[in-house]
Amino acid sequence: MTINFQTSPDQYKHWKLSIEGKVAKLSMDVQEDVTLAVGYKLKLNSYDLGVDLELADAIQRIRFEHPQVRAVIITSLKPRIFCAGANIYMLGTSSHVFKVNFCKFTNETRCAIEDDSRHSGRRYIAALNGTASGGGYELAIACDEIYLVDDGNSAVSLPEVPLLGVLPGTGGLTRLVDKRRVRRDRADVFSTLAEGLKGKRAKEWGLIDDTFPTSKFQEAIAGVAQAAGLRAGEGVQAGSLHYSGIELQPLVVESTDSTRDYKYVSLRFHREKRYADLTAHAPENDLPTDPDEIQKLGDRYWPLRAFRELDDALLHLRVNEPEIGLVCVRTEGDIDNVLSVDKTLAANRDHWLIREIILHMARVLRRLDLTAKSFFTMVEPGSCFAGNLLELLLASDRSYMLNNPDEAIDIAVSELNGGAFPMSNGLTRLQSRFLAEPEKVEQIVKVDAQGGSRQFDTEAAEAAGLITFAPDDLDWEDEIRLAIEERTSLSPDALTGMEASLRFAGPETMDTKIYGRLTAWQNWIFQRPNAVGEHGALTNYGKPTQAQFDFKRT
Repeated sequence: MTINFQTSPDQYKHWKLSIEGKVAKLSMDVQEDVTLAVGYKLKLNSYDLGVDLELADAIQRIRFEHPQVRAVIITSLKPRIFCAGANIYMLGTSSHVFKVNFCKFTNETRCAIEDDSRHSGRRYIAALNGTASGGGYELAIACDEIYLVDDGNSAVSLPEVPLLGVLPGTGGLTRLVDKRRVRRDRADVFSTLAEGLKGKRAKEWGLIDDTFPTSKFQEAIAGVAQAAGLRAGEGVQAGSLHYSGIELQPLVVESTDSTRDYKYVSLRFHREKRYADLTAHAPENDLPTDPDEIQKLGDRYWPLRAFRELDDALLHLRVNEPEIGLVCVRTEGDIDNVLSVDKTLAANRDHWLIREIILHMARVLRRLDLTAKSFFTMVEPGSCFAGNLLELLLASDRSYMLNNPDEAIDIAVSELNGGAFPMSNGLTRLQSRFLAEPEKVEQIVKVDAQGGSRQFDTEAAEAAGLITFAPDDLDWEDEIRLAIEERTSLSPDALTGMEASLRFAGPETMDTKIYGRLTAWQNWIFQRPNAVGEHGALTNYGKPTQAQFDFKRT
């Protein structure tokens, strides 16, 4: 089954998005029979990937289509239940590969909520009108504020360890102590208490912000949202907030068995050799430079369109092409056109739409960083690895740039490479690359005196440390072929672990803890007999049999 990651509000089955002035409401109403696969029902507002696809789409549309929104309420339309988290039977019947990709996508969706709050000033409010367990509480804890109905029954919980023998897989443990700053001993108790905690104790321990009685819950939440919206609007420059957004149209994709073509991005699959070519194409040379004209162009504007296509291509590679282990990244087009776009973006980053486009590009690049594929970049004649597209090269595990004096082959940095696209560790890709030589980063991105950009030919790029290898034209084809053959012959498990360990040098953040520690442990536990063996807790959930553990600690 091929999973399509595109959707829109008129296609939502599980969420309802409503806008009233500066407040948006995202209401969860999961249809239990509308599932991505057979063998389970989505009871109690539990979710599968199809439910989370809609949530991710809604968050994206709020940012681009409703920029006037300052507060977002996430709640449920089901009485006495907010969300029961990821569907256990779905997890129990899914392959390990799918479970990993499912959890990674849900993590990225919650990080997108926090990114919106952090950089665009919207406040997210979790209005728990009933019990929030597991992934339901993990969704709530990704929000800025959490309010629980005080009805004597509703609770918040992370029951994965005591009930399922796995971890809360969507950042719950990390956010509990790093974001909510719950005391470690209390977090330990909470994370092993299957029934969770109710109103007064949950508030006392910092698991929620407040409780409201059932009779006043909706009114109180509306008041909280209005106040949050006013606070969030205080930091928004009047000239940068246009009250008409742009519509995100469906991406046009033409697919065959061996190709997947968008307007600016293309994929070529070499499945028998376990690699794919990913090519990004430069923009046309007649793009507007005035932000109001860009807003009229809407989602057709190259950086937004191209990076939406890149995002969809990465998700397709992750979920629908599990045996593709290596992605060879290429670009085609005029390098000056890419640099011109960066100059426009840098000059107008205070405009709400330009800001959102840059933030979206950064999120897509982080998705590439977190994708469990090897990435090799090939810089050839006609390439345009400049500015925002140079980030593809910097995100790759290694890069090859043809050294041919008879060909004009350049890469280029722009002002945006100096901080517009931070990684999950908070550093730029140049900073992560040159941890031992921070002065080199300053030299490379010092472009003010050069019109906002700086180009490097092959020899200069190699001397600056921007590329890995520079084969000449006699060795190029053989060296590339051997590199591909070698990489695709290695253990995919070992490569995934190796790449995840090498890509994020430098400081640790909440995001890197979620992806590099919590997720890694969860993926290990997902394969252990105590969880998924014949007598494992996840396997036996909902059955009359009890889990039988191997009690050796390892």
